[in-house]
Amino acid sequence: MPYPHTGPTGLGQIGQQAVQVIYQHRLVSTGQLHQLITPHHTRAEYLRRQLHALRKAGLAETVGRRTSGQTELLWWLTDKGANAVESVGLLPQRPYRMSPEAAQGPLQEHTLATVETGLAFVDWSRRLGHECGPLDWSPETAHYYRDDARPGEDLSLVPDAVLNYVHTQAKQRTLLTFFIEVDRTQMTIARLAQKLHAYAAYHDFVPQQPSGRGPRASRRTTSTPAWRYRYPAFPRLLLVLTGASEERLARRIADLRSLAASDPALSTTGLRAGVTTLNHLRDRGPFEPIFTPVLGPAAPVDAWLKPATTAH
Repeated sequence: MPYPHTGPTGLGQIGQQAVQVIYQHRLVSTGQLHQLITPHHTRAEYLRRQLHALRKAGLAETVGRRTSGQTELLWWLTDKGANAVESVGLLPQRPYRMSPEAAQGPLQEHTLATVETGLAFVDWSRRLGHECGPLDWSPETAHYYRDDARPGEDLSLVPDAVLNYVHTQAKQRTLLTFFIEVDRTQMTIARLAQKLHAYAAYHDFVPQQPSGRGPRASRRTTSTPAWRYRYPAFPRLLLVLTGASEERLARRIADLRSLAASDPALSTTGLRAGVTTLNHLRDRGPFEPIFTPVLGPAAPVDAWLKPATTAH
């Protein structure tokens, strides 16, 4: 999907794209940038020159990542770089700013795994003739709601990413929106199940509107769920597991399904949720039956999350 690339001056088009992608996703490896921006190039020399030009101009900085004994550079924007992107106004402004401490901190691998998940969708969209580009997912977008189980509290649901994907078949184009949750087996399975509960609560949340003025003003309940003000249809929830062996991840999926089945709030929800592994997503793509439904029968489905016996 083409994007305008106006940004900091003095850079080539590849450099302009890199600035925007790094701004959007906060911390991105050289290899990920190569696959996202220059997949048609066998080697990444030109991209690396552009990245080092960003660093020389004070727009970007790097930290190291050690994987299998090799050092890989991870790129993030300085305040100068972030200000340059925001001054153009092409991307929604992000409330966070990366720092050397955050780039090297405990969330480094989680951030990179989220980028890797989005990259899998981009890669398969190219192979399948669909549309999903490097800027078509947005990390950590807050969704506010209330939960009957916690009355009086204002709660915030923050998916690891909200991803937009245009599925094309013949002349039919369908915009699919996904909530993405990436689990590196760092949290307990009970905490992961609590996230499912939060998505179900957000699905059902209907905001109250003020009625009248003054201290005695009452609040009236509308019939429109909060999510309808943001999405034409409620996004499908995809949980992507990584960070352990396939056998351990399979056990984790089974445990998650068991906990979800015991949650009364999930017994009647309209939430559609599926779980897979990052390896399956990369190797087979989202439109193969790689997702295990979190609720109901365990027969694998694709990212449409429709029952296996139902045609698209």
